[in-house]
Amino acid sequence: MTLRLGLGLPQMKHYAPGRDVTAVAREAEECGYDSLWVFERTLIPQDPVDGMYGIEGRPWPESFRHVADPLVTLAQAAAVTERVRLGTSVLVGPLHAPFDLARALGTLSAASGGRLLAGFGTGWSRDEYAAAGADFGRRGALLDELLDVCETVWGPGTSAYEGSRTQIAPADVGPKPHDGGIPVLLAASNSRTLERIARRADGWAPSLTPHPVVARNRAKLREMAERNGRDPDSLTVVQRCSVSLTDKPLEAGRRTHQGTVEQVVEDLAEGVAAGVDEAILDVQAVSRDTTELTDAARALFAAVREAGM
Repeated sequence: MTLRLGLGLPQMKHYAPGRDVTAVAREAEECGYDSLWVFERTLIPQDPVDGMYGIEGRPWPESFRHVADPLVTLAQAAAVTERVRLGTSVLVGPLHAPFDLARALGTLSAASGGRLLAGFGTGWSRDEYAAAGADFGRRGALLDELLDVCETVWGPGTSAYEGSRTQIAPADVGPKPHDGGIPVLLAASNSRTLERIARRADGWAPSLTPHPVVARNRAKLREMAERNGRDPDSLTVVQRCSVSLTDKPLEAGRRTHQGTVEQVVEDLAEGVAAGVDEAILDVQAVSRDTTELTDAARALFAAVREAGM
């Protein structure tokens, strides 16, 4: 199997919104990348309620400060590319008004010729939920409502919905997505959230998940898909990889996707063996500018393809 390769677009504060995004998007498409991706971080609290990733006491990195809006960033990339798919990995779905987000994604799909993939998660920051006026305690239910609204807004014919947050009286809503739909990926970390994927999504979007866990959850997803009458092979796994390249090999304490190009390629091969279909290579945090970012992206792409993946 050929591993599909995606690249994280530059959204962090040391990049210029607009100019750097379009430059990297063009370079990635020319290089041969299959997809371009954005993530979402809406704020960085001065006194966080939650540590990073919800881990108590873990500080938020400076790279999370002033992250550019994901959909604006993706629209900029769409305007200067023709082939690469465009994905969100992930949007924190419950932070958004469902109807407005569904319409924005539908428009972006139509404008890009159907290249959009919509990845959603529930996030972990209660500060972000408070700023958005969303109930952190109902995040799972809010994500389900978002998925319901997307189905009716993206679907053919009349849109209508009655939920706790969204009420759509029968109406004509558009533009509709290109080819009538948008593939949906969901973040998941337990059986309940994996079951949501098996019932109503097109794939799983893990991030910092160890490969043994990826393999176990991929097997669970296959079983769940079969129980729900779906083809297990129709579900895809798209893993976001935070890559940090070094000139010399790292040994003790090396984390996955950190080290030389060769070490990172070995990690990606382990991911393929665990069931990863597409790897998003995100080097923006450790790159000082777009030159470093695109140099790393080209070196990684060439090495992966030379390794036969």
